[in-house]
Amino acid sequence: MKSLLFGAVLLLCSAVSWANPYGDTEALFRNAGESGAFFHNSYGYAVFPTIGKGGLVVGGAHGHGHVYAHGKYVGNTSMTQLSVGLQAGGQAYSQIIFFEDQRAFDEFTKGNYEFGADVSAVAITAAAGAGVGTTGASADASGGMKDAKTAGKYYKGVVVFTIVKGGAMYQAVVAGQKFTYEPR
Repeated sequence: MKSLLFGAVLLLCSAVSWANPYGDTEALFRNAGESGAFFHNSYGYAVFPTIGKGGLVVGGAHGHGHVYAHGKYVGNTSMTQLSVGLQAGGQAYSQIIFFEDQRAFDEFTKGNYEFGADVSAVAITAAAGAGVGTTGASADASGGMKDAKTAGKYYKGVVVFTIVKGGAMYQAVVAGQKFTYEPR
């Protein structure tokens, strides 16, 4: 069963536009709800065109991205996530992390950076999204990627947005994301 889920995640990941996945993904976030405003008021950001996620009780996710400071490509990053809890399925999604200031950017680019289970992402998708973090709970719904209703604010210098690309995943888990960084 686990190999079937892993295969489904790989299949979803292969459905990406390989012409310019970073530019295409950035354009999606620039045009999806509130996430577009963060391009103008952040120090930098990390964009992940595709993160594949799958699990059955124990799960994981992985993806590669580019890091930008003041709109300039400065390095590469990868994200790995391990999760434990009630979960089943596979999913592919895009993710962007905005850094409010140089301090938050420098913390991320030191090498090994982690988000604990208390950092939540705002889902931008043609479905319902919800997030729970140390600052409270929120939920929103939208009709499509272009007219997504999103609400994001910095928490400890970062804000995270995701766009689900495909798949189906049920989960009630504890998970954290770990990132690596390599300068260009």
